[in-house]
Order: sequence, then structure tokens, then C-alpha cells
Amino acid sequence: MDFIELAKRRYSCRNYIDKKVEREKIERCLEASRLAPSAVNAQPWKFIIVENPELKDKVARETFDTVASFNKFSLKAPVLVVLINENPTMTSFLGRFAHGRDFSLIDMGIIASHFCLKATEEGLGTCILGWFNEKNVKNILKIPKTKTVSLIITLGYPADQVRNKKRKSLESIREYA
Repeated sequence: MDFIELAKRRYSCRNYIDKKVEREKIERCLEASRLAPSAVNAQPWKFIIVENPELKDKVARETFDTVASFNKFSLKAPVLVVLINENPTMTSFLGRFAHGRDFSLIDMGIIASHFCLKATEEGLGTCILGWFNEKNVKNILKIPKTKTVSLIITLGYPADQVRNKKRKSLESIREYA
């Protein structure tokens, strides 16, 4: 499908049907992410694919609590993709120090976007979660304390139809200089 059509079809899916996601589809999404650019080609990422139902539910329960229950839908997703920010290379570390910007966070956004767009092309739904209890997620998945959990992506077959996006007009966000 054309890229603009793909971008229109991708949305934050919060309702999934009870259907297993094929490993081949997950692998193609990971391959799309692996090919993403990163600052100084550091590729500071690792993915943990959580598809074991009991483990997945434990991680999902760390994306909401009694006060902030908006991610409770994560329990319905058959797969959670946990994005780990690996230790930076020396070059990216020096770049962060010199410019005061953590480029690996930008890299994580790029790979998440690649993953979600490929998932959409595969007929899957995704939602990128930034709200979760990182300490508990790290304990559940045995992630070393030196690593950072950047994002969690829910993944599965959407139960809802694609809806029209509400976005600002091009004219309101564009300026040529």
C-alpha cells in the first residue's frame, strides 16, 4: 500500500480480538525496526517480545494502576513488545554530552514508528505506551538495572475498524523560511 495510506491506517489500537499473532509477522516488524536509522549508527536497542500469556499479563498490569487506569486495555493485547534502550556507544555518549540531548530517545521513537507501521501493513494493531512501572517491568522480565525500558508496544489483531484521524491542518503546521 502507498505510504500515506499506511500512515492513515495506523492508529493507537486499544481493543484486540483473541487471536494469536503469528511469529512470522512479529519477525517482519522487528526486521523493519532493525533497518531503522540511529544516531551515529549506534542501534541502541533490544526487543523483548512477551507472548507467554501469564508473563504478558504480569507486564500488562504494570502499565496501569488504580489512579491511572487508561492502559488497562493492554491486558487484551496478545503480545507486548518491550523496547530496551541499551548502553550508548562512546560516540553517542560524547554526542549526548556535547549537545545535551539524548539521541537514543529519538532512535527509540524511530524504531517504534517503523515497528508500528510494519505491523499496520501486516494487518495488526499497535499502541505505544510510555506509562508503566519500569522498576516492576524490569524485575518481571529480569532486565538488568543498567538498562532502560523506553516503551512498551501492544500488538494484536484489532477488534475495531480504522477511524478517521483528527489532525491539525497542513496549513496550520507548515512554514517555509
